[in-house]
Amino acid sequence: MNNITSQGFKVKWDEVEENLHSKGYAVVPGFLEPNICNDLKELYDQKERYRKTVIMERYRFGLGAYKYFDYPLPKMIQNLRSELYPHLIPIANLWMKALKIEKTFPETHQELIAQCKEQNQLKPTPLILKYGKGGFNTLHQDLYGEVYFPIQAVLFLSDPNIDYEGGEFVMTQQTPRAQSKAIVLRPQKGDMLLFTTNFRPVKGKKGYYRVNMKHGVSELHHGERYTLGIIFHDAIS
Repeated sequence: MNNITSQGFKVKWDEVEENLHSKGYAVVPGFLEPNICNDLKELYDQKERYRKTVIMERYRFGLGAYKYFDYPLPKMIQNLRSELYPHLIPIANLWMKALKIEKTFPETHQELIAQCKEQNQLKPTPLILKYGKGGFNTLHQDLYGEVYFPIQAVLFLSDPNIDYEGGEFVMTQQTPRAQSKAIVLRPQKGDMLLFTTNFRPVKGKKGYYRVNMKHGVSELHHGERYTLGIIFHDAIS
């Protein structure tokens, strides 16, 4: 499989930062070439690469399945994890400062994983998700333990115009003392979405306040939808 390094990232980081601050998410169009998307989809059936498979309906998480990669991660996925992370550190630390949370994230992904190990979070969290007709994912947050990074990524491996219909990426934003706001996105094959894991700061009249966010996937009308999730912290189980 082709490897991705920082030299290959098609990212305007100033725009990503602006959108994460103002919206809690940022879409990076055309991040992956179509052939790389196809290579990643082929990993789904390689059973030896995974530590855990979750059938969503068993746990009332939705309808579909996702698989967590085991260590050692495929080279490309390890690169994505370690080389995206430093670009997100300034944003994450600024969010902690704005919300007066006494937390500073380390400069390297390796150091974050070391913090996870101290809390017995030893299991890798990158995953591939597959949905068929009727598939969906309920609103949730990917935390996995005491140590968590506040931003994560999802890469879209299928074409919504050809491979499936429906299956929009959905987020909700819960502002204190207000109704929830729904955000519905339809990224294209090869796009990357960066978004908040659980909350973000929003500036009000008296300073910044915390806005909680969840994410999920709407029901597919037909076809198959694959995505690759990149979560930077590890899990207890």
